[in-house]
Amino acid sequence: MIDFLKSEDGAVTVDWVVMTAATVAMGLAVMAEVREGVESLSTDISDTMSGFEIMTTFDEWDAFRTGDAPAADEQSN
Repeated sequence: MIDFLKSEDGAVTVDWVVMTAATVAMGLAVMAEVREGVESLSTDISDTMSGFEIMTTFDEWDAFRTGDAPAADEQSN
């Protein structure tokens, strides 16, 4: 019985459980603080990028680069 009470083998498990719980709690606290800013920033990025046209061929890129690309209203026809 005395050997059981002096044993410290299980103490490491308790330490890891406490450290893991603290890490998870810290992660949740950080997410709660930055969530609104990240959401706003991602909306701004989405709004900005929605106006960009993606060129899918080298011919389109070359025409754009040399200024021979058709206007946006001509491409829709």
